[in-house]
Amino acid sequence: MVGKLKQNLLLACLVISSVTVFYLGQHAMECHHRMEERGQPPRGDGARAALGTAPSGIGGGANGSLPYSKDMPLIFIGGVPRSGTTLMRAMLDAHPDIRCGEETRVIPRILAVKQMWARSSKEKIRLDEAGVTDEVLDSAMQAFLLEIIVKHGEPAPYLCNKDPFALKSLTYLARIFPNAKFLLMVRDGRASVHSMISRRVTIAGFDLNSYRDCLTKWNRAIETMYNQCMEVGFQRCMLVHYEQLVLHPERWMRTLLKFLHIPWNQAVLHHEEMIGKAGGVSLSKVERSTDQVIKPVNVEALSKWVGKIPADVLQDMPVIAPMLAKLGYDPYANPPNYGKPDQKVVENTRRVYKGEFQLPDFLREVPQPKKTVERKSRGKIK
Repeated sequence: MVGKLKQNLLLACLVISSVTVFYLGQHAMECHHRMEERGQPPRGDGARAALGTAPSGIGGGANGSLPYSKDMPLIFIGGVPRSGTTLMRAMLDAHPDIRCGEETRVIPRILAVKQMWARSSKEKIRLDEAGVTDEVLDSAMQAFLLEIIVKHGEPAPYLCNKDPFALKSLTYLARIFPNAKFLLMVRDGRASVHSMISRRVTIAGFDLNSYRDCLTKWNRAIETMYNQCMEVGFQRCMLVHYEQLVLHPERWMRTLLKFLHIPWNQAVLHHEEMIGKAGGVSLSKVERSTDQVIKPVNVEALSKWVGKIPADVLQDMPVIAPMLAKLGYDPYANPPNYGKPDQKVVENTRRVYKGEFQLPDFLREVPQPKKTVERKSRGKIK
């Protein structure tokens, strides 16, 4: 009975996903025809030129956004949740020429559906027979992802997306967006797992009652993203260690902006001053990292995991999470030595411990979901 129910649910998901992709394909073709009728001029060079034209027929329009295309120099930020992805995007958001915005949540989901189709040879044959080729799907995916990235926030010369698990599809994104670059956030897995467990951050597939299970899942997820980062190469994918970013923010942000070919701006070192301001850092009331990124860069969270992980898990750490050593962390170090922070970071941390940074009022009121009532015969949805 349970097996049949799972089959029915999977079939329903496939039907919904197929309808979605069919619609996206139609939308992409309609955009193409519209742009041809308007006679758009050829695309120029550089980020601003890419925003100013739409050679592939994918255009802008609503909300004052500029036309856009798959050739834009998009920035994708990802990694295992609780690895500093929100801090990274907030620091970039503080730059006047960059807009990231909150997690979209839909992007990793649609990418996961695309991966599911790619893994099934039988489904691939069916799609090809129906004329839904890889080219059609790629065009639809480009249109969908661009529509979300561009229109869920303010226009800017450089746009970035921060959905942590989107980088599980890093090689695919690199293929359909040829000028995109990727920032893979890496953090000591013991710290990431302690953060998700202690803050009760729900992540699909992670058992928050088990350090062993979460560390195993962490290892699997970061290995997938790391391998894909290596595959696309260091010219397009940069590893950013969370610990080094918070210990030496200016050094790493200068290196990072140079990698992205974006001019340096001092504002990236003071993201907390740009929160809630026009053209600054927009934060979500419901994301679990919001109460942390309202603070300046500090080392408060670096070693909170020390003394919290069960002894048997610590003993088996090299086996449970072999990616720790591969990423440069000592699986036996407890506590670890991540390095000495810059003086400015020491000052920031002192101010954080004094309680100088509190959640602003406009981020306190959490929106509540509307209650949905079906017909009386079915009762109320809980």
